[in-house]
This record gives sequence, structure tokens and C-alpha cells, in this order.
Amino acid sequence: MSVAMKTVCVTGASGYIASWIVKFLLQRGYTVKASVRDPNDPKKTQHLLSLDGAKERLHLLKANLLEEGSFDSVVEGCVGVFHTASPFYHAVTNPQAELIDPALKGTLNVLASCAKTPSIKRVVLTSSVAAVAYNGKPRTPEVVVDESWWSNPELCKEMQQWYVLSKTLAEDAAWKFVKEKGIDMVTINPAMVIGPLLQPTLNTSCAAILNLINGGETYPNSTFGWINVKDVANAHILAFENPSANGRYCLVEKVAHFSEVVKILRELYPSLKLPEKCGDDKPFVPTYQVSKEKAKALGVVFTSLEEGIKETVESLKEKNFFKQPSAI
Repeated sequence: MSVAMKTVCVTGASGYIASWIVKFLLQRGYTVKASVRDPNDPKKTQHLLSLDGAKERLHLLKANLLEEGSFDSVVEGCVGVFHTASPFYHAVTNPQAELIDPALKGTLNVLASCAKTPSIKRVVLTSSVAAVAYNGKPRTPEVVVDESWWSNPELCKEMQQWYVLSKTLAEDAAWKFVKEKGIDMVTINPAMVIGPLLQPTLNTSCAAILNLINGGETYPNSTFGWINVKDVANAHILAFENPSANGRYCLVEKVAHFSEVVKILRELYPSLKLPEKCGDDKPFVPTYQVSKEKAKALGVVFTSLEEGIKETVESLKEKNFFKQPSAI
């Protein structure tokens, strides 16, 4: 079957990662059925409808993560499903309703629709390093985190890491479900995703960069893995197209403390007012390593953190999120 004959589905298509997946799929000649919560909201759809190939091969459909059967018609006739829809933000008042239910029940609802659809060859699930690295093991410079690690839900609850918990529970439940139903699934586990924005709204991970360049006094005492959104989108498509792809794929170009991100920003934009000091006076949270072996074997080529930071800042400027003096 040629690519032009292939129809695939992308859930949560207006999101940051999903928008790039849709763009790359259309570039490759796929027909894309894209689910959004409200197809009539131009903020969610205009940037997708303006993509090359969208007029001929993009179909927007309404679906709700928490509604059973809502994805039956969305995945119908598809050979592949990219399930990206899952909320990611920090300020939550009701973690169960705002993060855990949409991630966990939403994933199972999408997979239940896939289980009824014999045409589907593979599901690619957007998970996260959040489901990998939070298990209480030390993360220090000599430690290498890899796909065999799993976050510990009990520890997540104790630490009140609700987003981490939502991704861990959702991925774990997904693996159990597909094993029982005989569905071929691959998961992509990216860290903090940065790079250019296609959507007009600000997403949580790019907000982390915006907070640094918008005149903040301090930077967080936090260490994260960082990865470019285009590399993440590309990895999803490689995971679908490569027959030997299997299991989980961690995606981290580099693990860096926020102090290093500020240093890179200072080198790229010397005239920018950037935070001078850390938000607390504790020792810096150490960096660690994340294995790239599996991702490289899949064919992922990593964009450097420096390039990703530059692309993020330029995109934030272009979309008018960033209004510091025009010195940059």
C-alpha cells in the first residue's frame, strides 16, 4: 500500500507535538483524520488547516477523551493511530479530573476504539520521560536512565507530582490493554519539549523558556531532559513506519539544569535581561544521562539543545509572546 493510500489518525491534533506530527504526515503524503475537542474553534484548527496538503488530505473530527466510543468514527478506516491527547500543565486544583482522568481514561477509550478497528496496524502513544524516571533511584551524573525504568505511582502521589502520575498510570494501563487485545503499540517518551510552535497558544514546556526571557529574577533549581519538538514528531512517524520498532523510546537530546539553559540564552542573546540567580540557595539538582541508543537505532537524529532554545525564542518572538526590548 503506497503512503498516498494510507489514512492515519492523530488525537489531540491541535496540541504542540501533535501539530508537528500532522504537518510531517501531510508532507509524507498521508491522509490524516485529526481529532480536536472543538473543530469550530479557529485557535485550535486554523494552523492545521493552513498546512501544505491539508486541503486535500486533512479531516478534522470532534472527539472527547472522556466519552466512551467517541473515537470509533475517528479511527475507522485508519492503518495507524497517533494518540497524543493528554493535558500537561502544573497549576491544578483537581488532579484527578484535570490530569489523571483525561490521560488514563482517555488513553483507554482511544485504545478501545482501536480494538474494534481491524484496519489498524499499529498505535503510537505519546507518553513521557515522566513515566520513566521518577522511581526514587538516584539520578546523578554517572546514572543512565533507559527504557527499562518505570516511575513509581506511590512515590508520585507522595511527591504530589500529578502530571508524572497521570502519564505513568496511562502508559502502564495502555501496555496491559494492548497485551490483552493483541494490539501492536509503540510508545514515545520525550522529556521537556521545546522548539518552534505551530499552534497560536502557549504550551507548558515552551513557557519554561518564556519565563526565563521575560525578565524573571530567578531560574528554577531544576534539571530536565530537553528535546526538540520536530525530533519528537519525527520519532512518532519512524515508530509507525519501521516494522521492527517496539516497546518504548526515550527522547532526550541533553539533560541540563536551568542554569545551563540560562547560560546558553546569554550566549545566544547577550543583550537580553536574564535571571542572575537560582530560585533557592540549595545545591543544584544534579544532571544525569538518558540513553539515546534505542532512539538512534530507530533513526532519530537529534537537534542540539542550543538550536532548540534558539528556535523556541525566535518562535515566541514571532508569535508575540515575548515583548522584551527589540535589542534581540
